[in-house]
Amino acid sequence: MLIDFHTHSNASDGALPPVELVRRAKGLGLQALAITDHDTLAGWREASKTPVEGITLVPGVELSCRWGGATIHVVGLGVDGDNPRLAALLLQLDRLRRDRAAKIAAKLDKLGMPGAIEGAQLLAGDGPICRPHFAHWLVSQGYVETVGKAFDKWLGDGKPGDSKTQWPQLDESVSAITAAGGVATLAHPLKYRFTRSKLRALCSDFTTAGGSGIEIVNGRQSTVDITNLKRLSQEMGLAVSVGSDFHRDWVYGAELGVDTDIAGGLPTVWEMLL
Repeated sequence: MLIDFHTHSNASDGALPPVELVRRAKGLGLQALAITDHDTLAGWREASKTPVEGITLVPGVELSCRWGGATIHVVGLGVDGDNPRLAALLLQLDRLRRDRAAKIAAKLDKLGMPGAIEGAQLLAGDGPICRPHFAHWLVSQGYVETVGKAFDKWLGDGKPGDSKTQWPQLDESVSAITAAGGVATLAHPLKYRFTRSKLRALCSDFTTAGGSGIEIVNGRQSTVDITNLKRLSQEMGLAVSVGSDFHRDWVYGAELGVDTDIAGGLPTVWEMLL
């Protein structure tokens, strides 16, 4: 079975409108899809207005939070979009994102790159501005050649355009997901570049907070990485989840869809939801 439990639409920093994303997934043979935009359910809400026959659309969101001084992402799957506790958290995150965008734009302006907030908002449309919107704007204005270089030079952690944000704590985000009836899944655990002991500590606090799953596939990963994450999931008692983290067509990105056979008999998040 092909599924994808980590994708982004243009409701956050993806390229495709939500309905188009679902139709593309259906065309590729997926049987289930979660739209997990950053700190908003808008993508899922929009797609759910136009159901696509033959594919299950799972309500989802990717929440930004803090743990041990680092920014962590937690994917909430199967959530009740009308839950007041989750709604309050999403409102808080929206305010934080807008504040961060203003601070990044002010820094870029001082660095001799004016007009960033207007340019990024045009790319974001009605949604919140994410850092990739600034990155694409920098490319469009000729300040850098690629999005990757935009982060390397201006927008990445510790770079001149970086703005630290005090996201909610990990346990607050996880509990909001579970309060909304959802399954909290630790997103792209290897992207944090933690030591093995620190990653285990994160997983321990995550499960204590009520987290249930961990992504063993997030885009393109090596067989070794997948094997290590499967072992970690067993050690920490976490169900496995998979996703492409699809944003747009990109030579280094993964296409929508992951074969569920990769779980190899381990407990899975999709068994909880489908």
